[in-house]
Amino acid sequence: MRILALIGALAIAVAIGAAIFFFGGFYCVAATAAEPGIINWALVNVRVASINRHAIDNPQVSLDNPSTVPAGARAFAARGCLNCHGGPGVKWAKFTEGMTPYPPDLKDIAKEREAPQLFWVVKNGIKMTGMPSFGSIGVSDKEIWTIVAFVKKLPTVSEADFKAWTAAP
Repeated sequence: MRILALIGALAIAVAIGAAIFFFGGFYCVAATAAEPGIINWALVNVRVASINRHAIDNPQVSLDNPSTVPAGARAFAARGCLNCHGGPGVKWAKFTEGMTPYPPDLKDIAKEREAPQLFWVVKNGIKMTGMPSFGSIGVSDKEIWTIVAFVKKLPTVSEADFKAWTAAP
């Protein structure tokens, strides 16, 4: 019984200490401050687990349709994705150097994530990353799926193709 009381007292002390640390302003929220390893580990693992649990939608369009990928490239450019993620022949905007976490290279993400996971992220965004929710601003699921099709093909898209697909009509 004493052991349980000790464990309870320790848990209360840790909770009070954490509250003082976070709500007392001791935790620095500046983008220039390095994240403690445990915080970074927790954020990454919570993000991955959440995406995996919630990414259940199936494509509304054929991701292999020859017209889907160019439509996705146009939407990718028009919706501002180039600012943070760049594209074939397009550099990322300078302000991304100050973002924490840094926006991922989508050529790598395309290989690591399945289409439903990409769709969920684009539609819902990710808290504390700067990734906005395109679904909340009225972007249709169909358009988001075209962006997903483009991102999945991104590792093989040439500068010339991207330029042709995103050129003004």
